[in-house]
Amino acid sequence: MIRMKAMRRVFVVSALLALTACGGDDRPRPTYTTQISSDPAYDGDIAQTGPDTFFVTQGMNSSVQSVFAGIDPATSDEYRAFLDFPLGGHDGVPGDAFIESAFLDIFASNLQPNSGSLPLRIELVAFQPPTLFPTDFDLTLQPALAYIQVSSEINGSDVGSNISIDVTPLMIRAQQLGLVDFQVRVLEDLGPPIPVLLEINDTTGSSRSSFAPLLTVTYH
Repeated sequence: MIRMKAMRRVFVVSALLALTACGGDDRPRPTYTTQISSDPAYDGDIAQTGPDTFFVTQGMNSSVQSVFAGIDPATSDEYRAFLDFPLGGHDGVPGDAFIESAFLDIFASNLQPNSGSLPLRIELVAFQPPTLFPTDFDLTLQPALAYIQVSSEINGSDVGSNISIDVTPLMIRAQQLGLVDFQVRVLEDLGPPIPVLLEINDTTGSSRSSFAPLLTVTYH
């Protein structure tokens, strides 16, 4: 499911009273919501520029402020984006947390062509240490640990706005596996090639808190 949400990126931790008891304890447990921005040092994308050639871009800097997913209509190169969200630390998600919901927010900076429509797939992956290699593009060499198909295709009406994607099943799986980072591969959904390319904002500038990829997790 895709939901349009207000652009909010300030880190929030809220404690709400759970309505039902958890486990064998008949006392209600508090529910927390945390927001984690992606790590710009490890975000990136991989482009397949030929049958056996790949170009890896990792780490946002003054000249790289976006990641891409889809197929470039001008070159036919296919891009797969990778986003890294650290789960450890005070602002993270405890390893024993029970996940109630998780949403991935991305800001669509551009779509080529604007008249196109892109079916999107989000895959949970694990690349540790968090360094991208050409093999991470490959669905066999870097298999998905879990995946979702975004129900609504990305189109021109999404450009210049925030898109919120329900990734709860992926976050639950990440907890089950004890992953230290929530890492996703964003790609055009499998099927006949569609020449549409999505640009995802990953700025390191002063507006990062408003536009950077964001993971919102509610747990108890």
